[in-house]
Amino acid sequence: QEQLVESGGGSVQAGGSLRLSCEASGYSSSSYCLAWFRQAPGKERERVASIYGGGSIDYAGSMRGRVTISRDNAKVTLYLQMNSLKPEDTAMYYCAARFCWDSEYNHWGQGTQVTVSS
Repeated sequence: QEQLVESGGGSVQAGGSLRLSCEASGYSSSSYCLAWFRQAPGKERERVASIYGGGSIDYAGSMRGRVTISRDNAKVTLYLQMNSLKPEDTAMYYCAARFCWDSEYNHWGQGTQVTVSS
């Protein structure tokens, strides 16, 4: 059964780092594209980074250059390494999946909270 379970969030001071993990049970196939999104209070959800079925990667938004997405195929786990965190990075971070031929991400985890203090 497919399941996405995020972990690794927490509170950190500005300039610090966190690594988020997403156990992506049932999403080992290269037919799936995986991504990290985030949503801050009162703001729209935004995509942070994606990793595609063939392994290609892209980054989006204001975190570009400060985050690295990676995937451990053996553990079927998705990671997001976040560095130089800023207070404006405070948000709920979500792991998401879709079949790569679908246009929308339609499988979501419960999210993990990241809070960055100044």
